[in-house]
Amino acid sequence: MTGITQTSADLDPRRRRILFRAWHRGIREMDLVFGQFADKELATLPEADLDELETIMAEEDGDLVKWILGEREVPDRFRTPLFDRIAAYKPDFDAPIPGWRE
Repeated sequence: MTGITQTSADLDPRRRRILFRAWHRGIREMDLVFGQFADKELATLPEADLDELETIMAEEDGDLVKWILGEREVPDRFRTPLFDRIAAYKPDFDAPIPGWRE
């Protein structure tokens, strides 16, 4: 079981790349946050939000997890409605992650 619920078959190449990257972050918590967020919302995000999502996902996982968990203040450049949606998203932390073995 991969954990991915969104099929990439109906997605354009850009969204496919983002979906893959969302599930292959490197830190388990970020795989779940970004992967499940992408599963749920990626297909309907407008191009401007895709641009912003890619910019956010380019940040270091260590920083992202601290911002999302509220352990560190979010930089001004990421104080946006999209970042707030990602940070407010409540993933299923018990869901399996693609490629992870316990």
